[in-house]
Amino acid sequence: MKLLILLIALLPSFTFAKVSTCYGTTSSGRLENGVRLPAAGKNYTGYSSVARLAGRTYVHSSVKEIIVQAYKTLETEQPKKVFKYAETGFENGGKFKPHKTHRNGLSVDFMTPVTTSQGKSVHLSTHPLNKFGYNIEFDEAGKYDDLTIDYIALAAHIVSLHKAAKAQGHDLWRVIFDPKLQPHLFTTKYGNYLKENIQFSKRRSWVRHDEHYHVDFAIPCE
Repeated sequence: MKLLILLIALLPSFTFAKVSTCYGTTSSGRLENGVRLPAAGKNYTGYSSVARLAGRTYVHSSVKEIIVQAYKTLETEQPKKVFKYAETGFENGGKFKPHKTHRNGLSVDFMTPVTTSQGKSVHLSTHPLNKFGYNIEFDEAGKYDDLTIDYIALAAHIVSLHKAAKAQGHDLWRVIFDPKLQPHLFTTKYGNYLKENIQFSKRRSWVRHDEHYHVDFAIPCE
């Protein structure tokens, strides 16, 4: 009897869970039934409550499941690391200024993980005065003020995203991160996995992609 009551209580969440449909490409497409990423979790947070209210944190439903599962995996694999996601897209996709992509729910920006001079994992600061983090510039050594890029956390996150995507029958199409900083990822214990499974963009994009990394997910679209 208790089991029946539990199943009845859970039924609405299964019945009304949104399933998204993407159309076209990341640079010329749209999205139906986009879902909003959670505001925060045990080891992650969104980049801005203002942007969230403005509707800039929607993705394809499968992308949301992949992202949440990846963060869940990292709770155990990298328990002392914290993460922050950034721009995603609108509920119905379409043009998403100033980005050239992010149009069909399959593109997500993540703020680069960083550590303090004491080695503590912290969130990169994101607020209107620094264009929600997008105005931050790291030097060639991966430093900004007293912060240093946490390549271990960054590599672990990309690997977790890939494994979560594959578990759902999907994949990652590409990862965009400053080509000059990419070699540091391959010196981590995740290096071989990244080389064998992840397609990194080798050309510098129209913006540098040092304070954030852009991930395009490979999910079938109409």
